[in-house]
Amino acid sequence: MMLPKGNYPEKIYVNGEIFSSENAKISVFDRGFLFGDGIYEVMMQLENGIFYKKAHFDRLQSNLNKIGIDYAVEEIESELDNLISASSLTDKACLIYIQVTRGIAPRKHSYPKGVSASVMMYALPYSLPLVNPTHMKSILTADFRWHRCDIKSTSLLGNIMTNESAVSANANEATLVRQGLVTEGSHSNIFFVKDGKVITHPANEHILAGITRRIVIGLCKDLNLPVIEQAVAETDIEQMDEAFFTGTTTQVASIAELGRHVFYRNDQVGEVTRNLQRAFSELRSRDTALVDLGLR
Repeated sequence: MMLPKGNYPEKIYVNGEIFSSENAKISVFDRGFLFGDGIYEVMMQLENGIFYKKAHFDRLQSNLNKIGIDYAVEEIESELDNLISASSLTDKACLIYIQVTRGIAPRKHSYPKGVSASVMMYALPYSLPLVNPTHMKSILTADFRWHRCDIKSTSLLGNIMTNESAVSANANEATLVRQGLVTEGSHSNIFFVKDGKVITHPANEHILAGITRRIVIGLCKDLNLPVIEQAVAETDIEQMDEAFFTGTTTQVASIAELGRHVFYRNDQVGEVTRNLQRAFSELRSRDTALVDLGLR
């Protein structure tokens, strides 16, 4: 089967075997395909190995546990090295995508019994600058997603729809607002800065607890920046001094415009954001693969 034009990985791991992209297949009865009944994880291999590898695998395991998929992620940690090697990406910058679904079963809403999980993963060449140079423009839109955004589900229709609204408005991101409070971006977490204090939504069921979010909170403590985990009201955005997004590929990205409010013009970056960008970039000189962020 010929794939449509696009940036596809050369090799795909599916349930214990590595295939070319053209030959990788899943069943039409896989519950990930039918229901979005699965969990995914995205991580980066950078200069010193996989960036916060343990943290990403811990979050994957935690999310699988949340939805009752009986699978131990340790089973694929060694397989990942084989996949990266087969993809000719050893010691090269790449993005790694992992997806675990409940498996193959007749289409019924209830969880099937005695079914093995389906596992798919790939590695794709992907480079990140030391500091994200994009001065982000974001729209504001209603957060109409479900009430378990803490689960990194493969069912991302709400995020996709809001992100498409941003693209249609020539913006980089969509910032979501639930009952008057800013929650997160369509594919990132959001932070605000006010009077030297860093403010971000608490890690509850209304946001995804990002790995980069957790890292940045730790960096704030290292830099003696007070962190307040509290939702910011949409009506208070204009009172904030700075804002930035965080994410695995977003890293730490300064926000220039949020809705109708302009934080900066002429490619400026706030002092707190700039210091966090610098501190975050310095982490790439370390081997962070086994750092435990307490996500299990």
